[in-house]
Parts: sequence; structure tokens; C-alpha cells
Amino acid sequence: MESVFEILAEPNRRAILRLLATSQQSVGDIERQLGMPQTTVSKHLRVLREAGFVEATVDAQRRLYRLKPEPLRELEEWLAPFRRFWSAHLDALERHLDLMDEPGATPTKKKTRRRQ
Repeated sequence: MESVFEILAEPNRRAILRLLATSQQSVGDIERQLGMPQTTVSKHLRVLREAGFVEATVDAQRRLYRLKPEPLRELEEWLAPFRRFWSAHLDALERHLDLMDEPGATPTKKKTRRRQ
């Protein structure tokens, strides 16, 4: 069985998951939106379904796929210790943007060092 990381390392699978994060989709819907052949979409959906990332329901003569977020918890838990690295940068960006919104604020110029 592949790990969450091995499954998500494949760009087409990530693209499919992004689509399914917004709404359930049929194989044909995914195929059209991503410009992938039906066989490729079906192959990736099979991997995602077997790993528990998606589930399918039958609607008349088509299968609709939807995201199951539970397997993403492993990824969330792994990423948790790294959040502090980007949180500080996002907080600094927010403070900078707030300062830029103040009346009379002008963009700051980048300081350059003179060569000696």
C-alpha cells in the first residue's frame, strides 16, 4: 500500500483531488476539466479510491466521485510542526499590508549596499 505522500506526489492525483474538494464529479467531468484521457482519470481514481481518498456513488448510469478528507489527516499531522515556519512570514506580510493601507503610506524602497 502506498503512503499518503506517494499517492499525493503524483500531480494528476492532486489535480483530481482539487476538483473533488469543490464538488463531486463524474469521470467525464474530470476528464473534460483536466484535459486527461478517460483511462488516465480512471486509473488515478482507482488509486485514490483504494487509498480511501475518494468514494463513488452511482447516479443513474454514471459514477460520481467525492472527496473523503480522512486520509488527509496523516498529511495534516505531518505538516503541523512546520506551520510555524510559514506562519511568521504570513503574519509579517499581513502587518506590512496593513501598513500599506494606512493613509499616506508609500512603498518602501529596498536598501542596497554600496560596494567598498
